[in-house]
Amino acid sequence: MELPLDYMALRAIWWLLVGVLLIGFAITDGFDMGVASLLPFVAKGDKERRAVINTVGPTWEGNQVWFILGGGAIFAAWPFVYAVSFSGFYLAMFLVLMSLILRPVGFKYRSKKPGAAWRRNWDWALFAGGFIPALVFGVAMGNVLQGAPFSLDSDLRVTYQDHVLGGLLHLFTPFTLVCGLASVAMLALQGATWLAMKLEKGEARDRAINYGVIAAIALIVLLAVGHVFVRFTDLGYAVVGQVDPEGASNPTHAEVVRQAGAWLSNYAKYPWMWIAPVVAFAGPALAALFLKGRQDFLAFLASSLTIFGVIGTVGFSMFPIILPSSVDAHSSLLVWNASSSHMTLFIMLLVTVVFLPIVLYYTGWVYKVLFGRVGVQDVAVNPDLY
Repeated sequence: MELPLDYMALRAIWWLLVGVLLIGFAITDGFDMGVASLLPFVAKGDKERRAVINTVGPTWEGNQVWFILGGGAIFAAWPFVYAVSFSGFYLAMFLVLMSLILRPVGFKYRSKKPGAAWRRNWDWALFAGGFIPALVFGVAMGNVLQGAPFSLDSDLRVTYQDHVLGGLLHLFTPFTLVCGLASVAMLALQGATWLAMKLEKGEARDRAINYGVIAAIALIVLLAVGHVFVRFTDLGYAVVGQVDPEGASNPTHAEVVRQAGAWLSNYAKYPWMWIAPVVAFAGPALAALFLKGRQDFLAFLASSLTIFGVIGTVGFSMFPIILPSSVDAHSSLLVWNASSSHMTLFIMLLVTVVFLPIVLYYTGWVYKVLFGRVGVQDVAVNPDLY
C-alpha cells in the first residue's frame, strides 16, 4: 500500500510534533511548576499561600495531559529514543515521578487541617514538586546535548556504562547544572508571569513580579553561559557520510562523530533557525519589561515565547540527531534511523489530526471559563477552594 506521505516527510513531521508537545507541556505545566517553586517565597501567611495555590488549582491536572501526550508520542513514534533514554535516565525519571506525586497530594491534603506546621510542610512538598522536576528536566536536556553513555550491539540491544547507569549524581556536570538552573529560571519566570496575571493586586502579586524579573535576568545569564560551553568546549556531534531518510530504522547504519562546535553548524546552513535563539534571549528581557510595566498578559506571552525559543534552540541545534552517544557515536539516534515504521507514523498522524484540535479546543474553553483573578479574601469565604 502506497501512503500519501513518504517516510522522510512523516519522520520530519513527527520530530516537529514531539517538539510541539514538549513546548506545550513546558508552557502549561511549566507555570504550575513555576508557581510551586515560588510558593514559599512569593506568599507570606496562609491566606496568601492559598491564593497562590488556587491560581493553578482549577487547571493543573489538565495541564499534565501534555506530559502524557509527549511521553506517549516519544514511545510510539521514536521507540529507540524512548527505550534508550528512559532506561539510561531511570533514576532521574524516578526522582521526577516521586516529586510529581507530591503535587496532587499536597494540593488535596494541605488545607485539610488548620495546623500551621501541617500546612507549612505541605507547602514545602509542593515546592519540591515544582522545583525538582524543573531542575531534573533541564539536567536531562543537558545530558542529551553532551551525549548519553550508551552503545548498541548488532542486535540493537542497548548497553550503558555501569557506573553511569547506577549513579544519579553522574548526570550532574557543570554544563548540565547550568541547563538545570536555566530550566528552573525559565519555569520560575513562567510561574511569576502567571501569578501576575491571576492574582489580584496586593503584596503577593508584587513579590511575584519582583521574582519574575530576577528569574528573567538569571535565565539570560544562564543561557549566555550555556552558549559559551557549546561554542568553546568539545560539546557537539555531527553526522558524516550519507544517511538515507527513507531507510529502515537501524541506528547502527549512521556514522556520527563527536565534533566541537557542531551544535552551531545548523545555523550557518539554515539561517531561519536563528529565530529560536533570538527569541530565547529576547523573550525573558521583554517579559521582565512587561512585568515592570504591569502588562501581565504580554509578560506571560513573552515568557511562553521564551520557552519556544529555548526548546526550539536545542532541537534546531541537534537536528537531525535526537540522542547522541558519548561512548559510541555510531550508536547515536537520528530522526532518520530511530523512528517507528512508515505505516505506524502515518496512522498516528491521522489520529493526531483528528484528536489534537479537540484537545486544544477543550483546553482553550476550560481556560476561558475558569479565567479570573484570585484574591486573598476569596480563599477565606469560598469553601470550594484549596
